[in-house]
Amino acid sequence: MIDIRHGQRVRRLQVLAVLAGLLTVLAIFLNIGGNETPQTTGRMGKPVLPDFAEARADAAEIRITLADESYSLINGPDGWTLKGSGGYPVRADRLASLAGGLGDLTWGEGRTRDPGKMNRIGLGDPRDGGTGALIEIINEAGTVTASLITGRKGSIVYARLPGEEQAFRVNGDLPPLYNHDAWLDLDIIDIHSDAVSAVRLFDARGNSLYLQRSVGSSDRSFRPAPPYQDYRLVSRIAASTPALALTRFQPIGVKPASKLTTRPVARHITETHDGLEVDLQAYREPDGYFVTLRAIEAGEGAQRGSTINQKASGWAFELTEFDWNEFTPSISSIVRPPQPSDPASPAQP
Repeated sequence: MIDIRHGQRVRRLQVLAVLAGLLTVLAIFLNIGGNETPQTTGRMGKPVLPDFAEARADAAEIRITLADESYSLINGPDGWTLKGSGGYPVRADRLASLAGGLGDLTWGEGRTRDPGKMNRIGLGDPRDGGTGALIEIINEAGTVTASLITGRKGSIVYARLPGEEQAFRVNGDLPPLYNHDAWLDLDIIDIHSDAVSAVRLFDARGNSLYLQRSVGSSDRSFRPAPPYQDYRLVSRIAASTPALALTRFQPIGVKPASKLTTRPVARHITETHDGLEVDLQAYREPDGYFVTLRAIEAGEGAQRGSTINQKASGWAFELTEFDWNEFTPSISSIVRPPQPSDPASPAQP
């Protein structure tokens, strides 16, 4: 009996020891993760950048430094642009979100002071390869008038001043800073697939085709129109894909059209039921796949055409190779010319 009780006691002690070990590991894990006890400081509730309004008024440049890149927004004669884009305007909504966010940020609880934990909450100094984003406001004299290292863990925004080792949770929000292309205002065209009535295609070999459909018909209803009415479709999707390519227009970059070094290899003209035409020319450049746009104003489409031209005139927009190929198919991949010896056959689904 004594042996049995002794064995039970030993097992209980072993279980307690295991539980104590697990609790210790859990405590260490939470501590490493940066979940330290919040610290009340004299900064709580105060503006993170108290002089930001003055710095904003004098701003000539906003520089964002990340571990793997840096980029700048430049305040020039034509407004704010992304440096290196040839003067292309940045998105006004994102700029307003950044400026408003910086002005509204207030200090919250103090967090870790451990330099080794800064990267876990996105506050490692990017100049040393850390995970944070350094924001600097620079005036015309080249002086940094406001600066902040910011980061995010989940939905929580953290910040610290450069040179300080104290991390803080902050109240407020900032737009994403880790993709410089996201600052470009590349929302050029908004055309629904139902609006497209026809498309004219000219391929690299000089062949041409006109595809058309009636109002209210499906996306796969495009057919060769005069003088190509006797051509046979390879498939309906082979026709609808290029016919509706402009409705999926999503540039990934931009440069001045004056910087194009090649001649256009294809042409793609989209027509809408209400009279808008968008003439696109495609270029295979050494540095990527580009297109230029020109809207032809007609009828009810005049206002939209003018809006497109205001954004697109003078610029070449970069596309992914996949998207660019939708604007530049060979005519032979869409239709087959009529053969006198072959009977007409219906299009394949």
